[in-house]
Amino acid sequence: MIVDLIIKNGTCVAHDKIFKADIAVKKGKIVKVDDLENFKAKQIIDAKGMHILPGAFDSQCHFREPGGEHKEDLKSGSMAAVAGGITSIFDMPNNKPSITTEKLFKKKLARAKNRMFCEHAFYMGAEKDNIDEIKKVEKLDGCCGIKIFVGSSTGNLLVSDFNDVGNIIKKTKKRVSLHSEEENLLNARKKYIKANDVKSHIVWRNPATALTSTKKLVNIANKLKKKIHILHITTKEEVALLAKNKKYVSFEITPQHVSFYAPDCYDKLGTYAQMNPPIRSISHYKKLRSALKNSIVDVIGSDHAPHSKKEKNQKYPDSPSGMPGVQTLLPVLLDLYAQKLITLNQIVKMTSHNVVKIFNIKNKGEIKAGYDADFSIVNLNKKHKITNSQILSKCKWTPYHGTTFQGKVIGTIIRGNKVYWNNKIVGKANGQPIKFN
Repeated sequence: MIVDLIIKNGTCVAHDKIFKADIAVKKGKIVKVDDLENFKAKQIIDAKGMHILPGAFDSQCHFREPGGEHKEDLKSGSMAAVAGGITSIFDMPNNKPSITTEKLFKKKLARAKNRMFCEHAFYMGAEKDNIDEIKKVEKLDGCCGIKIFVGSSTGNLLVSDFNDVGNIIKKTKKRVSLHSEEENLLNARKKYIKANDVKSHIVWRNPATALTSTKKLVNIANKLKKKIHILHITTKEEVALLAKNKKYVSFEITPQHVSFYAPDCYDKLGTYAQMNPPIRSISHYKKLRSALKNSIVDVIGSDHAPHSKKEKNQKYPDSPSGMPGVQTLLPVLLDLYAQKLITLNQIVKMTSHNVVKIFNIKNKGEIKAGYDADFSIVNLNKKHKITNSQILSKCKWTPYHGTTFQGKVIGTIIRGNKVYWNNKIVGKANGQPIKFN
């Protein structure tokens, strides 16, 4: 049999096993995973010494288009993604204008065509009264779910009344993902904001602002018997609560919250460490790391939220919250593997297998015949130092500048095509909208 591509001599990693096998690809699909003695290929990749992961997802990105293209756009964000071994992304709707209508959603999909290097799906933004628009969009290819900001963050999307939140969850067929901070508490605590003191960010947005909201969301999900997904969990109290409420609630954390802790990160990075919900004290950091180790965390997404250096250099609280992360998500996880905090199987679970399961994605996330030939190819033994100059995001900075990671992304393959290889983007912007069951 003649195929388009054979990847040979690599070690394949699934969510539940690690195995040696060669992979044959034809027309963008995996056709066989085994000994390929009678196969010939137009292209052969020798992956000796490398590990092949099912293409990694970054399920939480802000590529800033439309409206914030000076700091990122769909093209540059997707270039940063594939440079970090990410084959598929979910992008958030808090754009200018916010993506809350069928017309705006379709326009955003059209903007992505022939400009994005990775596979992609977009969140539809929820407002308290746009359920009719949500219903028009939820069945489309390229719609990963519905996003509700329960607490205000970047942009003006907000549904702060929990009755409205419950109503949206009840009426949509898609998984609803939520930014969980209690808006009334955030407003009541604004008195703790100190001008030119970024450390006051965690006093203002304290653990209670997150926990109060998350408790209410868990109650809504349990009451409605509807599955929801809570984004960027940051507190030890929320982890304890969510560990006991797995039936209807899945959750994700970010790499930043298991890489940095307060006050050290603010001493070192100043406003560059500012994000919502914030990076907290070491006790929260330790609990999140233990939740990773013990497989309590369902998904890890970068919450890639770039801002220009000029914006970040403003004095707090005029400095915006958010940091880039799509290019460093996998390197951070590979380094946590080298530290023996997590296993390779857990990396695949949190960046691929669980994302596919939670969001009901078609034909991705497995190294098996019939699935899309998306692979993140890594060398676990290679060390490399991350610097701002390597960052392909338009913002051109990373909170990990100067950090040496063990484990390097060698290549990114999407539907059988090399898109990124050995520090260079080598493919075309042929990313497709992700399909859902």
